[in-house]
Amino acid sequence: MTLNIRALAAKCCYAVIDQGRSLNDELPKQQDKLIGKDKGLLQEICYGVLRYLPELENDVRGLMQKPLTGKQRVFHFLLLVGVYQIKYMRIPDHAAVSETVAATKVLKNNHMKALVNAVLRNFVRARDESAEQVETQQPDPIKFNHPGWFIKKLQAGYPEQWQNILTANQQRPPMWLRVNAQHHTSESYQALLAQADIDIAAIDPLSQAITLTKAIDVNKLPGFEQGWVSIQDAAAQQAARLLDCQPGDNVLDCCAAPGGKTCHILEQTPDIKAMTAIDIEASRLTRVEDNLARLNLSAQVIAADAAKTDWWSGELFDRILLDAPCSGTGVIRRHPDIKWLRKASDIDNLVLLQQQILANIWSLLKPGGTLLYATCSVLPQENAEQIKQFVAQTADAKLVSISEPQASAENIGWQILPDEKNMDGFYYAKLVKTH
Repeated sequence: MTLNIRALAAKCCYAVIDQGRSLNDELPKQQDKLIGKDKGLLQEICYGVLRYLPELENDVRGLMQKPLTGKQRVFHFLLLVGVYQIKYMRIPDHAAVSETVAATKVLKNNHMKALVNAVLRNFVRARDESAEQVETQQPDPIKFNHPGWFIKKLQAGYPEQWQNILTANQQRPPMWLRVNAQHHTSESYQALLAQADIDIAAIDPLSQAITLTKAIDVNKLPGFEQGWVSIQDAAAQQAARLLDCQPGDNVLDCCAAPGGKTCHILEQTPDIKAMTAIDIEASRLTRVEDNLARLNLSAQVIAADAAKTDWWSGELFDRILLDAPCSGTGVIRRHPDIKWLRKASDIDNLVLLQQQILANIWSLLKPGGTLLYATCSVLPQENAEQIKQFVAQTADAKLVSISEPQASAENIGWQILPDEKNMDGFYYAKLVKTH
């Protein structure tokens, strides 16, 4: 079978936007058909189309008499693939057009060849004018390439910073490393990177996370297979530090998949009494098991609903990490499909679910114990407002100040905004059970 990367990209984007599939699920299926650099090219195109979707759709709309629907719908995404290449990639215009036109044959509709060819050639001719329009005349969803409901929520929550957040979401994410303290200090691992000619961009002074100047294949990292290092954003690496587990602690990681924070806690405090990691999706726990195995760590891994206690042994926990189900709006730069898979109506439902889980899990915490609430969201509703309400309604819950320079004026937790110190958007609140 003839493979055409543009055809695969169109199928992938169609599955995400029109069928509501996750890019994390769809992209590997298509990449498995390719080898070498072609995998990276497919990823670049898919991520790009999803980053700039409203802008690209606006470009195409202006060149079409009527939208493509039904069985022709995948060709709508093929046009977006073509326009993205012309606008944002270093592929010569003629090559981008010819490869995209060739995809019509692979997608088994030669009748669309003339239309795709005409639209893309017309776009090349009109490109300069359309670029100027996007900058000056377009409404916010097209100008910023985000859904309108999300822009409004950001404007309400961050009247001074909303544009910076939207701009940060459009950037390519950095590659952060977490050094396994069981094998190396941050300094000794930095020396190994230098020996391997891998350039370091920065070190996070709080967590000792290391960011590289450019992303590389994980297998090129010294000792990756031996468990010396893992890939994890610096914002996510704050969890183990803030939870501050002690020797002999009984620890619960709630909503644990894919297991990065579970492993980090075990790396930092190998002499805890026990680690239990739960997640509602049994299929996602495979990743937790894989990560534990590579790092030679052990935990009790259970498929369980954190809003219930039917899985619980009855022994209270000293430390609980609740990485709550959330909108994911802090990690859009890593997962641009979040913008289009998430709906405004989801937020209220997520807030309710967070409340239920928080109340349930609190009952499993020992008096004097610590619960760290975490989300990868930037929406105050899921974060500071959620915790403020919980503390007000829970007599034995005391908020512990997280004295970071980035802490909010009200000091209700720590909101990290996307691209702040090159980190993902994240929120933490630390609670102690007083009696």
